[in-house]
Amino acid sequence: MPDEQMANSGGHPATAAGPPPTPSAPPSPAARPLDTIDRSILRMLQTDGRASIRSVAERVHVSRANAYARINRLIDDGVIRGFSALVDQERAGQGASAYITLKIVQNSWRTVRKQLTALPGATHIALVSGDFDVLLLVHTKDNRELRELVLTRIQSIPEVLSTRTLLVFEETDLGPEEE
Repeated sequence: MPDEQMANSGGHPATAAGPPPTPSAPPSPAARPLDTIDRSILRMLQTDGRASIRSVAERVHVSRANAYARINRLIDDGVIRGFSALVDQERAGQGASAYITLKIVQNSWRTVRKQLTALPGATHIALVSGDFDVLLLVHTKDNRELRELVLTRIQSIPEVLSTRTLLVFEETDLGPEEE
């Protein structure tokens, strides 16, 4: 594969980058420490996941072979979990977005997480501390679909004790910090 195109292979020269490892997988060994070149590569790829090996190498002032090896190491170590597109949800037909907080039965996280990941429009799930247990980000076509998702799908999960829906009026994805 030419080193110029990383987008179609997920950036990994040997295999396409798949979904992140399953949360119940055994913990992977600790990643090797990152130096300033590794961090620069990460910032570049966060900004443009389609950057070619050549452009990465030129920007961080290393050889293409070195850039290729570093990116592979970052993937193999699990630092880079995959490559994806940033989507404007509204332009993609998902006009309603909300953060939904959930209180769940103690020790039911794995069961609830499995059910939440299967929900249409769920894009981020986090187990958190504080006044609620789970924070869920969803994108739906409209408020009617959002209402159906919350009242019918989420509140019917037996381990979900309560929910609170926070409508998103506007979103801004934050990119990596510049040096």
